[in-house]
Parts: sequence; C-alpha cells; structure tokens
Amino acid sequence: MGQEINLTLFNDDHFDRFHQKLIEETQYLKELIEQKQFSELPPIAGFEIEAWLVDEHMQAVPNNATFLQNLNDPLAFPELAKFNIELNGIPVSLTADVFSTLHNDLLTTWNKSCHHAKELGNHILIIGTLPTLKPSAMTLSNMSDMNRYRVLNEQILKARGKPINLDIVGLEHLKFDHYDVMLEAATTSLQLHTQVPLSQAHHFYNASIIASAAIVASCANAPYLFGKNLWHESRIPLFEQAIETGGYGGAVHGPLKRVSFGSDYARASIMECFQENLEHFPILLPEIFEDPIEKLEHLRLHNGTIWRWNRPLIGFDADKTPHIRIEHRTPSAGPTIIDSIANAAFYYGLAMNLSTEIMTNGIPLAFTQAKDNFYQAARFGLDSNIVWFDGKKQNLQKLIQADLLPRAKKGLQSLRIDSTDIDFYLSIIEQRIANKQTGSQWQRQFMQLPNASLQNMTKTYLEHQYSEVPVSQWETS
Repeated sequence: MGQEINLTLFNDDHFDRFHQKLIEETQYLKELIEQKQFSELPPIAGFEIEAWLVDEHMQAVPNNATFLQNLNDPLAFPELAKFNIELNGIPVSLTADVFSTLHNDLLTTWNKSCHHAKELGNHILIIGTLPTLKPSAMTLSNMSDMNRYRVLNEQILKARGKPINLDIVGLEHLKFDHYDVMLEAATTSLQLHTQVPLSQAHHFYNASIIASAAIVASCANAPYLFGKNLWHESRIPLFEQAIETGGYGGAVHGPLKRVSFGSDYARASIMECFQENLEHFPILLPEIFEDPIEKLEHLRLHNGTIWRWNRPLIGFDADKTPHIRIEHRTPSAGPTIIDSIANAAFYYGLAMNLSTEIMTNGIPLAFTQAKDNFYQAARFGLDSNIVWFDGKKQNLQKLIQADLLPRAKKGLQSLRIDSTDIDFYLSIIEQRIANKQTGSQWQRQFMQLPNASLQNMTKTYLEHQYSEVPVSQWETS
C-alpha cells in the first residue's frame, strides 16, 4: 500500500525541509552501514499479494472500503483503486516448513476474504491485469480515499507536465492518452520480501536482478489489457508507463525513471541504491516527521516512491535493530494461492543460489544483459531466448528446466528448507514449465476457443482459482 501521509497541501518550505532531512538521514544510513549496525539475522520471508474485487459480470467493483471494514483483518489493506485490495503475509524465517506455513496462513486469510466478498455479492480475483477492465473505470472517482494517492497523482502529473501516453506493442497494439495515475491500478502483483543479513544484502539484490527474467516469465499472468492481447506480462510496460516520470536531469545516462529495472547492480554496498535515490529523484511526498533520525522516516517514505522491480527496503527487528529487505516485484498475482506459494519458493531458492555464486565468483552477467533478458522474458514469456552466463542465447523454458530449477532446489537446501516443502512446491513450477502453461498462456489458449470472450474466460479463470488446482493442470474448456 505504501505509507499514508497526513497532509495534502505542501509549499516550497515543506520540500526544502524534507530534502534537508533526507540528506541527513542518507548520511546517517551510510554511517550505520559502514559501521555494520544493521541486522545480521538469517533470512526471513514475507509477501504482499494484490487482488481485484469483481462482480458477477467480472467487472471491477469499487468496493474496497466496505469490504475491508467488514473483513476487519490487520493483514488486509486498500490499494490505489477502490476495486483493489492487498493481503499481507506474516514474516517467517526462511527455513524448515516455511512454505507450508506461508501457504496455510495465506489460505486462512484468503478463505476469510472470499467469504466476506461473497457476502457483498463480489468475488476476489488474483490476476496480473483484469482482462475485462474498461478504461472508463480508471477515473479519480475510483481512487481509494487516501492522502498518499491524491498527492502522488498531483505530484507525478506536475512533474510530467503532459498526459500519460500509454503505448504498448505486443501481439496487438494499445495506444491512448490518460490524465491521471489510475492506470497503475490495473497492475496487480505478488511482491516477495526477503530480509537478509547486511553482509549479504547487495549480493542478494544483484541475484534478484539476474533471476528476474526467469521469474517474470514463469509467473506471467497478464496478457490482456483493455481488450488487447499484448505481452505475456503486460504489467511491466503498463506500470512503467503509468507512472512515467524521471529523476533529476544530468544523470550519467539521462534521467532515471521512477519505475524501472534500475540503473546498475549494487557494486559494493546496498547503500548505492539509497544514495541514488537522494541524488537523482525529486521528492514527491514532503511530509515532515518529528521522529528521531534513527527511524529514517523521510528516507523510507522517499524510497517508497521509487519503484525498481527489485527494491531495497529498510525495516526494524523486534529489538529495533534496522534491517535490509529486498522486495522482488516482478511476479504477477495468481493464478491460485498454491501457484503463488510455488512462485515464492522458486524465487527464494533461485535468488539464494545465485547470491551464493556471486559471493564466491563475482557477478556472472552484465547488468545490461540482465535488463535485456528481463524485458524479453516479460514480452515473450517462456518462448523468449535470453543470454545466460556462457554468453550464448538459450531458450528460457529449456534453461529453467536444465539449470534454474536445480539451482532453486540447491538454494532452498542451503536454507535447510524441509525436503517435502522443496519437492512439493518446486514440482508445481516444474510441471508448469514442462506444460508451458502459465496463467498468461492459459488465458491466450482459452481465447482461441469458439465464441470465447474475455468475460467468460475471466469467469472460467475464477472457477479454476477457487479450485486451488495449479494453473499447469487447468483445462480451457
């Protein structure tokens, strides 16, 4: 959801004061990191999953305030649009039966949420983009009633100085202008958090960057937007264009974008990301806090307005020791809860294995190549050909089968995950890759049926979602 703010009107003094506090907190953070004052606890896993509220006709329903009030669950929050919600997992040590635990906890929240939605005549849908969504729904009247979103909308449009131009070329071409940030609400994801020891943080961040191509392709679930068949994971260009505003001019390679794959690996320290935040990104939410510098309130709020697909976050342990989390934002939401936990297992295992390799042998892939791999994978899914460590192009489906799934298994074993959890959840990914049936591929196959429509496809998707059968086993008829 992002941090709520108290004010909606700001003047130049607010921006100046916030900037000064941001400078001070960034310097303080640098000192903490250099002095190794951050947590070295073993890895901890957490997640956020975004979802849609839809009616019987599979149309988005702007009803999250009533739904959340009735649900009354501290793990559920509003999102940008009134037809979106966010469900959070309780952080768990990344070891032993972590995936069974996350699965059971999420199913409890999920079943409770589905029950309350049905009481309102609604359904909850977890999918990357809602296939039946209409542009007419993307209006400010459907924005959740939160100061954060109103101010972000004003500041982003002010920084742009022009309408948002959506232009996505996939199997079909989608192009039109929009006049607020509500397009971002059309993207719903599974955001995976990993709290890692400070000494490992930048290595795990770099590993997550390299893993992104395989994760975005294997979790692809967003081919349709406003009636157009676009990328396997259309969330990626949609989110980047929906909040397309740059950083300060004069950056080495031109203005940096607030939603992006990033500008480089963290070469020596995770601090490099926060230094870049200070130097290259204008302030959007200049809320002034009176908390002591140790809470890093201004730095954390500013960091929350820069949406790298892999993003470092700062939190605090129970004893108030600061920690680093790496937030991995590339997977789509859905198609089922069991698929979501399998996606998490694949990511955690692969990123951990790559992180270990990086710490031992250095970074094995140029950043520019990792970036190109990511966009190829988002557009073409498992059919994409990416350049891997040997410098040769490889089919992504075959690479995952031959190399990346074994890596993920080794990564999970190194964390001492229970073998039953490893085998069960990775087998779901293994079958999905073997069948080449991601959520995206299933949606496209369904639309090849006689008399298929986006509405009846979405309705069938919802029925499958309730079944808790992995997407690799879904029929299209």
